[in-house]
Amino acid sequence: MTHRTLDGWFRRSAEDHPDAIALQVDGRTFTYAELDRVVNHLGEMILHQHGKAPERVGLLAGRSLLAYAGYLAAQRLSATVVPLGVTFPVSRTAWTVRAAGVDLVLAGEQPEAELGAPVCAVPEALLTEPGAGERPLRTEPAGRPAYLLFTSGSTGRPKGVPIGDRQISAYLSHVIGRYELGPGARVSQTFDLTFDLSVFDLFATWGSGATLVVPSRTDLLAPAGFVAREQITHWFSVPSVISVAARIGRLPAGSMPSLRWSLFCGEQLTAQQARAWRAAAPGSVVENLYGPTELTLSCTHFRLPAAESAWPVTSNGTVPIGHPHPGTEIRVVDGELCVRGPQRFDGYLDEADNAGRFRTEDGAPWTGSGTPGPELWYRTGDLVRYEDGALVHLGRTDHQVKVQGYRVELGEVEAALRDQPGVSEAIVVAVAEPTGATVLHAVYTGTAESDVLPGVLRTLLPPHAVPRTVVHWSELPLNTNGKVDRAAISSRFCN
Repeated sequence: MTHRTLDGWFRRSAEDHPDAIALQVDGRTFTYAELDRVVNHLGEMILHQHGKAPERVGLLAGRSLLAYAGYLAAQRLSATVVPLGVTFPVSRTAWTVRAAGVDLVLAGEQPEAELGAPVCAVPEALLTEPGAGERPLRTEPAGRPAYLLFTSGSTGRPKGVPIGDRQISAYLSHVIGRYELGPGARVSQTFDLTFDLSVFDLFATWGSGATLVVPSRTDLLAPAGFVAREQITHWFSVPSVISVAARIGRLPAGSMPSLRWSLFCGEQLTAQQARAWRAAAPGSVVENLYGPTELTLSCTHFRLPAAESAWPVTSNGTVPIGHPHPGTEIRVVDGELCVRGPQRFDGYLDEADNAGRFRTEDGAPWTGSGTPGPELWYRTGDLVRYEDGALVHLGRTDHQVKVQGYRVELGEVEAALRDQPGVSEAIVVAVAEPTGATVLHAVYTGTAESDVLPGVLRTLLPPHAVPRTVVHWSELPLNTNGKVDRAAISSRFCN
C-alpha cells in the first residue's frame, strides 16, 4: 500500500475537486483551491520567520481558519504537528512544547507567557490576503511523524505518541471507503485537535473531497439543531454528547433526517445512548468504534443492525466494539486486548515509556529496549470479552479512565495533588453519573485547604482532568488487605 502524507491526501482532493467546499468555519466557506492557497501562504510565512522548514510545529489555535490551515501548512513543510490545547494551563502547554522539542508555535496572537519556543502570531486577515499563496509550496517528505500527541501518564508525566504516514494511510484507506466519504458529504468537526479522533474529521474529509463543517461550542450542546441546519451527512463524536443533549431536551425524535452515518468513539457507547440517537436520526447507520491513540484513532468497529430488535444484548449494556479493521490483528491475553498491525505506532517519544507496554509473539511481556518491532503486540490496558462473536469492552486493567473522551490516568491527577504543600495522601476516583458521563472526585489527607486546591489543579491539568470536587478526609479507608479502598471512596460520591 502507498503511504501518502496527510498533505498528499489533501492535495489529491484539491487537484481533483478544486471548486468543492473543503472547509466551513466561522460563517465562511473555502473551496479546496482557496484553502490550498491559504496553506501555501501560511507555509511561506513560517519559512520566513523560522528561516527553514521546522521539524516540529506547535499549533495553539482553536476552531478557526488558522487551526486548519496551520495543520495543513505544517504537513506541507514535512513538519510534525504538535496540537496544543487552547484551554490548557500555560504551564502544561510550556511543558509540552519543551518535551516535544517544538521549533515554532503557530498562534492567532502572541501568548502572554513564554512557551519555550518562538511564536509565529498570525492574524486571520493575513491568511486571506488577495493574491497570496498562488505559488505552489512543495517540500520533500522528511520521514518525520505526521503528528505527536501527549496522553495522560500514570507517573504524572504525559507520554508522547508519534504517529506516522504509514499508520495514517492504513487508517484512511479503510475508513474513507467504509463510510462512503466523498464530494457532497458534509462532515462534523466535533473533536479538539489535541484529541486524535480529530484526524478523522480533518483528513478522512479532505482525503475524499468532502466538506468539513465546524460547529461552535454552543452547537455541540444542541447537535440536532446543528446537523439539521448544516445538512450534516456524517457525524462523529464521543457518546457523552448524546447524554448531554438528551438531558437538556435537544435531541428530539426525527430531528436529523440528513444524517447517513453516525460514528462514536472515545468512550463506551451504551445501548440506551444508541437508541436515543437512532430515534433522532432514523435514517442513519450507527457504528461504534474503538481504539487508543497508539493504534491510530480506531482499530475495531461494530455496526448496529438496521432493526433495533436485532441489536445485541451485552453483559454490561454497551454496544460491542466488534471486529478489527483490515490488516489489524488482535488477541486477548488474561482478558487484556493486545493489538498489532499497520496502524500500531512505533513506540513512545521517550523509549522508557515502552517498558511494560508490549507482548512478544508467544504472549510473554516484552523486556527488550529501543524501538518495538512490528511483530510485537501493543497492550491496550483494556479488558474485553467475546460475546456472541463480537468483542465487548469491559473496562480497564489500570486506573485509566475516559472523561469527555480523553484518556485520564488517575495517577497523574493524584501526583499533581500530592505535589501541593500540606497534602499527605491523595486518591482520585471516577464515578459514572446517571447520564453516563464520567466525573472525577478527589479526596486527600493533610493540612492543605480544600477550597484552594481546585484552583491550583486548574493551573496544572487540562480542564477535563480537574476533579469536580476535592474533599479533605482525616484518613483514607483501607480494605482487608491494608490497601486504600477505592470502592469505598467511590461509593461516597455515587448518587
